[in-house]
Amino acid sequence: MSYFSKHKRGFIGTIIFHGIVLILLLLFGFFTPLPLPGEEGILVNFGNSEQGSGKREPAPSKKVTPPVVREEKKQVTTPPPSNPPKQVTLPAKTEAKEEVMTQDYEKTVAIEAAKKKKEEERKKQQEELARKKKQEEIERQRQQKLEAERQKELERKRAEELERQRLAAEEAERQRKAEEERKRIEAEQQKIAEINSRVSNAFGSGGAGASDSKSTGEGVTFPGGNQGSPNGSANSSNYGDGGGQGNGISFSLAGRSAQSLPKPYYPGNEEGVVVVKVTVDKYGKVTTAEPGVRGSTTYNSQLLNAAKQAALKARFNLDESAPAFQQGTITYRFVLD
Repeated sequence: MSYFSKHKRGFIGTIIFHGIVLILLLLFGFFTPLPLPGEEGILVNFGNSEQGSGKREPAPSKKVTPPVVREEKKQVTTPPPSNPPKQVTLPAKTEAKEEVMTQDYEKTVAIEAAKKKKEEERKKQQEELARKKKQEEIERQRQQKLEAERQKELERKRAEELERQRLAAEEAERQRKAEEERKRIEAEQQKIAEINSRVSNAFGSGGAGASDSKSTGEGVTFPGGNQGSPNGSANSSNYGDGGGQGNGISFSLAGRSAQSLPKPYYPGNEEGVVVVKVTVDKYGKVTTAEPGVRGSTTYNSQLLNAAKQAALKARFNLDESAPAFQQGTITYRFVLD
């Protein structure tokens, strides 16, 4: 067994231990502090000797200037040499002054670099501040624009709502007036119908040609009077000129002409005449229909309903000067084939 094999573990342990120690020294022991620490001095007491004793600084002694002794130079005459040497001019001795040498170059360069760096930072800060102010101004203008658009949209919606309310109020007022006019006309028509009924009863009880002294008139228009034709019949419900289409349908509506008079559905199991009292607005539309009024000869429910449905579909001419609602009659003659 070799020496290395025998002490293999010892070698490995030694290498690892020294490696760890070396790493620790490199990490924590061998380093140069940067920047380098400046040299520090020790304040030394002022004096003119390396030895001394006492606790107080002695008073400074006055300097005594030694007398200047002038030496008289004796003139020695020497024969001139054959080859006179060249005179060497020595520079005059100048009074030696100790000058403190300072090195300001590196310090000046460092100061200039610091100033330049500080100036650049100041410029960067100013540029950054200007950029932020510009962005804030752009954002403020954008917000103002959005706010203006929002206010404009609110004003538009408010105007639309006011217009809608105004139109709704006008429509409600128009409907109210139309309803009042309709009720007024219905009340007056009801009065006329009551008068006509009393006149009819008077004729039935007193015979043909008899008259009721209390009757004031008959018809469907205003003001009151005995509406009709001198050549007409007292039992007819037609008060106007008596328009019709020649197909068993006729109407009576003062001052108006028929635009459409649809034929009613005819079951074909009975014949007779059905008179329908209609209310027409100024636009020519039939708003109400009441079948079986005076002049009707049949009261068959099928014929009455057919006449009512046909009357509601009838249309008359538009007349802006006509009353809001006007009453008249439409006569349907049902004949068996």
